[in-house]
Amino acid sequence: MHSHRQVPSRRHVVGTAALAALGLFASIAPLPASAQAWPTRPITIVVPFPAGGGTDMAIRGIQPQLQAELGQPVVVDNRAGAGGTIGSAYVAKATPDGYTAVLATTSTHAVSVSVYPKLPYDPLRDFVYAGFIGTSPYVLATNPSVAGKDVASLIATLKRNPQQYSFASVGAGTVSHLLGEQFKAYAGVPIVHVPYRGAAPAYTDLMGGQVQLMFDNPAGLVPYIRSGKLTAVATTAPNALLAGIPTFQQQGIANFTQSLWYGVAFPKGTPAPVVARFNQALNKVLADRAVSADFAAKGINARPGTPAELQAAVAADIPYWGRIAQAVGAKID
Repeated sequence: MHSHRQVPSRRHVVGTAALAALGLFASIAPLPASAQAWPTRPITIVVPFPAGGGTDMAIRGIQPQLQAELGQPVVVDNRAGAGGTIGSAYVAKATPDGYTAVLATTSTHAVSVSVYPKLPYDPLRDFVYAGFIGTSPYVLATNPSVAGKDVASLIATLKRNPQQYSFASVGAGTVSHLLGEQFKAYAGVPIVHVPYRGAAPAYTDLMGGQVQLMFDNPAGLVPYIRSGKLTAVATTAPNALLAGIPTFQQQGIANFTQSLWYGVAFPKGTPAPVVARFNQALNKVLADRAVSADFAAKGINARPGTPAELQAAVAADIPYWGRIAQAVGAKID
């Protein structure tokens, strides 16, 4: 029995291929010239915190590899202040040509909405997200002079003389601040919040005893914990760098499981092909075993992903942190 399936003529095949090629070129042609050639000059990534903290380390750890992948210099520009909102606002208003981006974090692009009534940008409206870099848990660290090497005994110490203790954060309105407020509410002690312009100055005062407690990521804290200048009491999630430090959950406290994410965002209006090209380069760098090993040594988990995944994380985290901010009454004028 013969099949009656029609075999296309060679002419038809060639014609279809030509049309497909035309369609392909038509889909490429409308892209702005800048997107096709991008990048042709250095790309600046604004870190909205000072040099030396975990956020800064996250991008500097992949800066050389990103430069090699993109074929242009990647410049890290630290613009600190107001819990990371100054640098983020600067990028929100930058020309959307693919040459200025911000290292976005949970603090700057999710928490900020609830704690800054006059936030000078909208994380969902003013940015286009290019992808995650990594995630990192939080550590509750104390000055070694504070009695209590686990959460229960630390709370007992705080309750004996609550007026003597204060907690540092890497800036008002950051996750570091909100976790401190959450812990203060959980412990039921009126310890004072002392905000800093980033991790480095906060660590200096924490080691000097001017403040006694702090929540921050392992990246910056671990060297001081290892040298005995600070004490790690608990972590929000298991971490290879802090293998011997129990989590809050392991110490019977259920609601301290938050991690921070780091990602890259461009100003809204940045051409989609530019964002896609950056995401491709970023994911290739993050897939490198040497990079993930370097990140792990800093307490960061490499997190490749799509722009849509980061966009979705921002949209989900804004109401999540909003509920915590409201519960602890965190508002910054």
